[in-house]
Amino acid sequence: MKATLAQFWNDEDGITALEYGLIAGMVAVALIVAVGAFSGSLKSMFEDLGTKLDTARAGTTTGGGGGAGG
Repeated sequence: MKATLAQFWNDEDGITALEYGLIAGMVAVALIVAVGAFSGSLKSMFEDLGTKLDTARAGTTTGGGGGAGG
């Protein structure tokens, strides 16, 4: 019984998994904070990109019917 308890006490496999879990949790919190801090600028950047893409698409649809065929 003592040997089993000593083996359980000295086993560090669970500790390593716990450490990885804590690190993953901290990374997730850091990402959430970063996204929250930059959400306004990210939103305006993507809105600007969408406007530019709409403008570019509108410019290409008014072009001639070029192409081979006839």
